[in-house]
Amino acid sequence: MTSADPVALAEALIRCPSVTPDEAGALAFCEKVLAEAGFATERVTFSTPGTPDVENLYARCGTGAPYLLFAGHTDVVPPGDAGRWRHDPFSGTIEDGVLYGRGACDMKGGVAAMLAAAIRFVMANPGFGGSIGFLLTGDEEGPAVNGTVKLLEWAKARGERFDHCILGEPTNPKHLGDMIKIGRRGSLTGHLTVHGRQGHVAYPHLADNPVHGMVRLISALLAEPLDAGTAHFAPSNLEMTTFDVGNPASNVIPAEARATFNIRFNDTWLPATLAAEIERRLAAAAGNAVRYEVAFAPTNATAFVTEPGDFVTLVQDAVEAHTGRRPALSTTGGTSDARFIKDHCPVIEYGLVGETMHQVDECARVSDIEALTAIYETVLGRYFMPS
Repeated sequence: MTSADPVALAEALIRCPSVTPDEAGALAFCEKVLAEAGFATERVTFSTPGTPDVENLYARCGTGAPYLLFAGHTDVVPPGDAGRWRHDPFSGTIEDGVLYGRGACDMKGGVAAMLAAAIRFVMANPGFGGSIGFLLTGDEEGPAVNGTVKLLEWAKARGERFDHCILGEPTNPKHLGDMIKIGRRGSLTGHLTVHGRQGHVAYPHLADNPVHGMVRLISALLAEPLDAGTAHFAPSNLEMTTFDVGNPASNVIPAEARATFNIRFNDTWLPATLAAEIERRLAAAAGNAVRYEVAFAPTNATAFVTEPGDFVTLVQDAVEAHTGRRPALSTTGGTSDARFIKDHCPVIEYGLVGETMHQVDECARVSDIEALTAIYETVLGRYFMPS
């Protein structure tokens, strides 16, 4: 195995059972590969009460500007029932040109492509004049408290300044040239409680059914769109995720009803302004008839967009050069560590096809891993040595 072979690197990373927050040798392996290629590396562990300690890796080659950062994570979600996999989820088995294993697409395959591309570029261009860095965490699939967000602040305190970042999340729905993420929606979760009075269903005048009030409030939240969408975002979307009264008896009116909702919101809103709008709608619907409380979970996921420009075009051009497809610019999907990186430099996300992420038999085509490596290498060449 050579450090510039992305498929071999991906196999080795998958064989590290780094289910979040366990490092399981994955970051140590990345550090070894980068150090042998001439990168200065540092492993940093962060702690917060109530959350697991998390190891992270920072690496840099070069001292000058511009500084292009690669970011990603080596932690993975649990494999579930290993017996349902066609191969052991941590074996890194290749069959018929497909690499199987937990993390194959999310995102050890992407990390391997980044490593191989950077090492190839540095070996071929030892005096390229800028800097290439890696920001790798073991906390993306977990609480995301002791990972990228703290590693960025740690780097900033040391005087590190980044010009652009590529986050290697699996962004493509079906084909390698489908999509680049230039932003992400925010996420806000609310917990709604309606208070009633317990009683016998045959004597409703002696009780106060909270289910009726809950239905009234939910209907008000869903009655009107939150917005019409913006230039780079679809309309914000509210989904009810739970509705519970905790009542095992069919002849009892419950005393309380509880519901949870999540809103994936665009750049029309901030968490505080969106929460205020939800509170306004609830108050108007409740009037003096419904007794309720609403509480919002803390969130670090706000909507953001990296405006299309030279850097985005550069990456689009590189993708098209290798895939023959012009990737769409998107802000769809869930949250990612890009929400932290955007506070330090412009960031885009581009990686493998994500069809099987978090599934049984997660996999990535070997040809895609090799093509992604070539795309990253082309980005590096055009970024540091534009024609």
